[in-house]
Amino acid sequence: MANYKNVTHCLFDMDGLLIDTEYRYSEAYNKVLNKYGNNFSWELKASIMGFHFNEAAKRVVEQLELPITPEELMDQVTPYYDILFPDSQLMPGAERLLRHLVKHNIPIALATSSSEKSYELKTRKLKPFFELFHHRVLGGSDPDVKHGKPAPDIFLVAASRFSDSNPVEPSQCLVFEDAPNGVEAAVSAGMQVVMVPDSNLPKELTKKATMVLNSLEEFKPELFGLPPFSQE
Repeated sequence: MANYKNVTHCLFDMDGLLIDTEYRYSEAYNKVLNKYGNNFSWELKASIMGFHFNEAAKRVVEQLELPITPEELMDQVTPYYDILFPDSQLMPGAERLLRHLVKHNIPIALATSSSEKSYELKTRKLKPFFELFHHRVLGGSDPDVKHGKPAPDIFLVAASRFSDSNPVEPSQCLVFEDAPNGVEAAVSAGMQVVMVPDSNLPKELTKKATMVLNSLEEFKPELFGLPPFSQE
């Protein structure tokens, strides 16, 4: 039986974990890449999940040897984001879990690589849900996040901003992620991490996670010393 350690705070990634934006990213990229005879494969997608937008674009251009610059790729993909992201929906189990943690006074924070503009697009129809967080760290815009995932910066910054009287130690935080880069960032930060990967993600890319679930609906808070869900 796995040996999970008790935690007091929870940190959440956003894309593909709380909201269904990952397939929207794929659709946007494919609309552009198909014009150059390429496809946004799952292998490529897995390598950039959790990256800042500009870092992701740079990796895509390099990997596919596209005849355009990363900036030009971003300029072509962004209009599709503007169309697709505002219709983002919550992933199964997300609202139940967050409302449960808030009800039991467990501090929670968002730690997403998205920029402020991207965050606003994605959460336009979901404002009440995202107001549940104690605070939100938007890695694509936050000056304190010096390095994007898989560096640990974003999770360490998120942990440092809880307004507890005592500083929150990384070991007290449980991270929820869907991406290999995010899992690596959490582990590097000294935190346990629950991974909810897309079913298309190769299993070998989930090995660094503390726990792997098919959905947030499967999460059992009591395994990490958190209040259990009520049985009704």
